[in-house]
Amino acid sequence: MDAAQQEATARARELQRNWYGEPLGTLFRKLIDDLGLNQARLAGVLGLSAPMLSQLMSGQRAKIGNPAVVQRVQLLQELAAQVADGSVSAAEATDRMDEIKRSQGGSVLSNTTHTTNSSGAPTVKRVVREIQSLLRSVAAAGDIIDAADTLAPTHPELAEFLRVYGAGRTSDAVAHYQAHQS
Repeated sequence: MDAAQQEATARARELQRNWYGEPLGTLFRKLIDDLGLNQARLAGVLGLSAPMLSQLMSGQRAKIGNPAVVQRVQLLQELAAQVADGSVSAAEATDRMDEIKRSQGGSVLSNTTHTTNSSGAPTVKRVVREIQSLLRSVAAAGDIIDAADTLAPTHPELAEFLRVYGAGRTSDAVAHYQAHQS
């Protein structure tokens, strides 16, 4: 790789860090490891070709152009966290990955078919997951914790919010949300 290619790759990875919280190579490798996938299976679940996934991972391409694919990445990150905390089994994760593969993406809040209870209101868990997804799409968990630590002395409630929703477990975030509703 010549100097110009190295510079372009470094720039693409920096853009990925800004857009997705970390370089996509790092993010995709975590999903592969956490969910027991290979690159071909990950590409299939996301709805990307294997060459496109490879280009994103290597920094030859910076951005995921399809919003539905970005949404699937976020759903897989949530699923990986649930597998890690034991709230979803490996068998359930396989079924959920098949659901994610079939999903069309788009805003979770506007897709009301699976996100509402009998009164038509979004479920607490769905709202919490949307908040978590939004926070995690702008910064990595470590950066969110650093921001929370910086805010803690002067804004402890905001620091707690960042820790709970940005880096915590969904069950803890649900409890926080319910405790703070008037």
